[in-house]
Amino acid sequence: MKRDKHLGIRMDSQLHKKLVYIAEYEGRSLNWQVIHLIQECVRDFERKHGPIPEEELS
Repeated sequence: MKRDKHLGIRMDSQLHKKLVYIAEYEGRSLNWQVIHLIQECVRDFERKHGPIPEEELS
């Protein structure tokens, strides 16, 4: 999978520290933990609503 998009997000420091803790606990970098969570969200959505058609993606 080509990774060519960048996403900058702002969060409070307490949430950031907790996310880093979870990522380290699960053996991931913070970046991969965020990607993992996003992938879980997409899988859950598609499980409930069906696959997102390619033509709907822009």
